[in-house]
Amino acid sequence: MAGSIASPLQFPPDARLLSAAQSRQHVAVRSHRLLCLPAATVAAPPLRVFVPPHPLIKHWVSVLRNEQTPCAIFRNAMAELGRLLIYEATRDWLPTVSGEIDSPMGEAAVEFIDPREPVAIVPILRAGLALSEHASTVLPATITFHLGLRRDETTLEPSIYLNNLPDQFPEGSRILVLDPMLATGGTIVAAIDLLKDRGVNNKQMKIISAVAAPPALQKLSKKFPGLHVYSGMLDPIVNEKGFIIPGLGDAGDRSFGT
Repeated sequence: MAGSIASPLQFPPDARLLSAAQSRQHVAVRSHRLLCLPAATVAAPPLRVFVPPHPLIKHWVSVLRNEQTPCAIFRNAMAELGRLLIYEATRDWLPTVSGEIDSPMGEAAVEFIDPREPVAIVPILRAGLALSEHASTVLPATITFHLGLRRDETTLEPSIYLNNLPDQFPEGSRILVLDPMLATGGTIVAAIDLLKDRGVNNKQMKIISAVAAPPALQKLSKKFPGLHVYSGMLDPIVNEKGFIIPGLGDAGDRSFGT
């Protein structure tokens, strides 16, 4: 495609797609497939991009892709996709507390998510609001910090118009950054830079997106080794205007009817 930033499947030659059973950190999650992009240095762990093959994820991505999908249904589809990806991303990642309770039939050993350590939800406005809408229906304890970034239509560079992040995140915080479209990578890189300025390391955060493309993933791989990205779909091309092809259009406009 003329004027495109990335051609089909233009990932680094040593990137590889493998089952999560082959990943040391996800040996029990056999349903996943993930893309491992090499890090900038040999010693650093690779970027891991998870595309869960659940039929519901495929369904909601298909609804989002359809240009005939009305605004209200589009936004609901984005929220449902976010719910499923958050579920997958937080597998084996949440702190728990154990104990015993009395059930109607007797004593039982139990395990709860620790409410003292809420997951920080960071939606990148405005499209990230729809993707994060159902986060609290999946996670028992959350706290939300809004981050507003807009992309210049000419330069494709991001600028910050709202920053609700704390000055410093507590040690050991778990953070989900939600950005529906990982296209050129400028917005998500700027968001992660703000988090790292506040004491967050790569292992403490995970990225949730509806669709991701090679330019953004390559930037993340070079700058943030070891980061985990969970996406509903990987698309091959970003055009000269910074839109993912085939993608799903402008996620913000379609979510909010503007």
